[in-house]
Amino acid sequence: MNRQTVNPVRNSKGRKNMARKAKFSNGVKTQQRKLAMLKWIPALCLIAIAGLICQKVVELPCARANEQRPDWKAGLASVVITPEQSMWMAGYAARTKPSEGKVHDLYAKALALEDDQRTRLVIVTVDLIGITLSLREWLEKEVGQQYKLPPEGLLLSASHTHSGPVIRETKYSIYGDTVYGLSPEHIQKSQQYVETLQQKLLQLVGQAIDSLAPARLGYTHARAGFAMNRRLKTEQGYRIRPNPDGPVDHDVPVLRIDGPDGELRAVLFGYACHNTTLSFYEFCGDYAGFAQQYLEEAHDGATAMFITGCGGDQNPYPRGTLTLAQQHGRALANAVEAALVSRARPVRGPIRAALETVTLKFAEPPTRQQLEQETKSTNKYERRHAEALLKELEQTGKIRTTYPYLEQVVQFGNDLTIVALAGEAVVDYSLRLKAELAGPPVWVAAYCNDVFGYVPSLRVLQEGGYEGGGAMRYTPLPGPFAPSVEKRVVDKVHELVNKVRAPLETRQ
Repeated sequence: MNRQTVNPVRNSKGRKNMARKAKFSNGVKTQQRKLAMLKWIPALCLIAIAGLICQKVVELPCARANEQRPDWKAGLASVVITPEQSMWMAGYAARTKPSEGKVHDLYAKALALEDDQRTRLVIVTVDLIGITLSLREWLEKEVGQQYKLPPEGLLLSASHTHSGPVIRETKYSIYGDTVYGLSPEHIQKSQQYVETLQQKLLQLVGQAIDSLAPARLGYTHARAGFAMNRRLKTEQGYRIRPNPDGPVDHDVPVLRIDGPDGELRAVLFGYACHNTTLSFYEFCGDYAGFAQQYLEEAHDGATAMFITGCGGDQNPYPRGTLTLAQQHGRALANAVEAALVSRARPVRGPIRAALETVTLKFAEPPTRQQLEQETKSTNKYERRHAEALLKELEQTGKIRTTYPYLEQVVQFGNDLTIVALAGEAVVDYSLRLKAELAGPPVWVAAYCNDVFGYVPSLRVLQEGGYEGGGAMRYTPLPGPFAPSVEKRVVDKVHELVNKVRAPLETRQ
């Protein structure tokens, strides 16, 4: 068998030639791939450019629409309502003399809103103990005639400061001479003040409407912690004392109104707490007045407006000095500032509003014999209350058994629901309604449209105490309410919410 001899030199050259051929072949293939890829580059560029052009075509009209035509128009107005003369002050029956100057001015402010369907809502806030039903009815009629504003398009809110003037007594008013035993001179001053106030509020609404300009709305919220439940159970029953374990609502809802340029024009904010830090003899907006002042100082040109929440059984603690009122005002203003730096939820239209009355029933009224016995009481307020009811019995032949309770609901598109309750509603209403009303954020306010006295929940009514019925002795109302009070109030809220939301859900 012949063995083949291998030449190492020739074999080495062969391997080199093969490597050169492989390298050349790979290079050709790589070059071919590069050329193939280059052919696709123009097409890919055209596709990308076309996509960008299409995106801009879609985006630009929307951007321009947002820049040139915001969803809303908003108008603002403000007027000083501090009495020009010394007057009796509202809120504390124990006061023994009229006012002695002021800490700062009291204000009425108006925010007019108009959606793209030209539906309008005007919110008016006042640094006063309350709004009487007669004042609400008068203003409602006048703005309807002069500005074509429907009743449901007007929302009135009082800060419930206890450092403002007494306002005129009306049929159902808690804040007239029945409580304070005012002299004819002070009654006349109170009546004159309200007559001037009515005209100022009417002009205020007109100024806000006349100043309507493009705007954007956003909702946000934060928290403040100085409110504390004030119903403490003792051996003598429930008393007004700090109760750190009682229910509270520390939410600070905020509606911000911005111009088309993003500049803050106004901020509407709320908190569920009595404005009772102070009890002296100077006019002052209490913590809510200071919070508004601080916010307006921090945001030049912006208007700050306060709406009281369901604070019927909530007090600011600690309390009693001007410094504490300023501190609580700063705490609330800081909460609003915290809300403003967070991302606001856009609020869109349309506006849908409803305003209706629900009949609240009182418990069985006292008999003539019981009232005559109470007129001999050593407690002057209990005595005056019995005398007022006896006078009603003599004039009408009976004591009223019901109260016409106003409720208002405002729906902003699918983004925000505001529930406005009359009277001094306790915190249970806010907590319950926000839990039961599903959907967009729910803002529950009290002290709106008619502040006549306390509106207890069933729990508070059964517990008794000042808010449960004891406060009725400071009013011409018989009281307390019947156990049906909470159900009637809540059922009507649900009815109104369903009414204002139904057209929106159908459209969706």
